[in-house]
Amino acid sequence: MKTVKAAVCREFGKALSIEDITLADPGPGEVEVDLAACAICHSDITYADGGWGGHLPAVYGHEAAGTVTAVGHGVSTLAVGDTVLVTLIRSCGACPTCRTAHPATCTAPFDTVSHPISAGAEPVDQGLRTGAFAQAVVVDESQVVKIPADMPMDAASLLSCGVITGMGAVVNTARLRAGQTCVVIGAGGIGLNAIQGARIAGASRIVAVDMTEAKLDIAREFGATDGVLATEAKPWSAAKKILGAGADYVFVTVGAPKAFETATRYLAAHGKMVMVGMPHSGDMVSYEPVVVAAVAQQMIGSKMGDVVLARDIPWMVDLYQQGRLKLDELISGRWRLEQINEAIADTRTGAARRNVIVF
Repeated sequence: MKTVKAAVCREFGKALSIEDITLADPGPGEVEVDLAACAICHSDITYADGGWGGHLPAVYGHEAAGTVTAVGHGVSTLAVGDTVLVTLIRSCGACPTCRTAHPATCTAPFDTVSHPISAGAEPVDQGLRTGAFAQAVVVDESQVVKIPADMPMDAASLLSCGVITGMGAVVNTARLRAGQTCVVIGAGGIGLNAIQGARIAGASRIVAVDMTEAKLDIAREFGATDGVLATEAKPWSAAKKILGAGADYVFVTVGAPKAFETATRYLAAHGKMVMVGMPHSGDMVSYEPVVVAAVAQQMIGSKMGDVVLARDIPWMVDLYQQGRLKLDELISGRWRLEQINEAIADTRTGAARRNVIVF
């Protein structure tokens, strides 16, 4: 058993409280990791607001990096002292989705500790199967992947969700080819990584769409060739004027329902809309299906960028070490755990690329 500090959600929509929690020792197939950094993702905020339901009290946070401090029976890929990423992707490796390289949608149940976190005698929910707004976590071996020991931990933590979700949507889900065009709706943390993915994949034109000129300027720093203000009456018309036609792909990286409702308007015939952002449960949009069918467009969901950790993380780390993948530049602010509510408030403004809790 291990006692650590954590940010606990006890009421949806309210400030998190810094408390002592107890972690169970790692069971079979589990790993204990002392965390050095955990980025704040909008998914954490949505859960803490009650947007997707869940049980309380809970510890959220799922985009982390640190050092392995203990391993359970049967763990074969990791050892004490390894520097690692911690993700929410818990996968069995054997179910139909895992076998077809979609571990983020693994369908297998897991025989793990039911409540690895507790506050005194009270069980605490391990939010997003991770609970990384804490000094340490106990997670399944499949959620952890080794990285170089000399990699900055704040930058590395971004690879656990934001980077793989944005880049993966482009290179894994869409499989965008060199010379194709795309529109990226939203120039926040996920959108900037979709832009990076499109740049690395060789897109000929990358049009960023966002609410402010400042964020469009940032998008250009990450590889956007053009920018369009979402506040225009018909931003899709402006994008088509830049491209000379509709886009091959449009990536919706925000959770705003209106962005999903208008996304197909940016597309060429046979174009593909890739849904990356996550609206609240119950949010609805409407389409005129005859239009989508008549021009043979497609709508595709992308969860966690269809990432395969063992395949994609080493590649992305190598890109970072070459200077081709921007990670340090994604960090807007570094905060102590005690400042997490301030960091969340800053993230809510939409101006932050990624805020990181540094332990």
